[in-house]
Amino acid sequence: MLVLKVIHLIIALGVIAGILLQSGKSAGLSGVIDGGATTIFGKKKGLDEKLSLFTTVAAIIFMITSLALAII
Repeated sequence: MLVLKVIHLIIALGVIAGILLQSGKSAGLSGVIDGGATTIFGKKKGLDEKLSLFTTVAAIIFMITSLALAII
């Protein structure tokens, strides 16, 4: 039970970090420089795709551990 709580806490921190590290629609300086170019050439490249996948997987694992803790 304690191990599951620790895993749940680590995954929760991972979800928070993943969400905070993702870039928005016009994120800071990169949004100013490229302007409308992202609509032509695409939005997600390289690190953004990996970060999005990590956040999705972490959120799914977070939901599973939440359900497991609720049942126990």
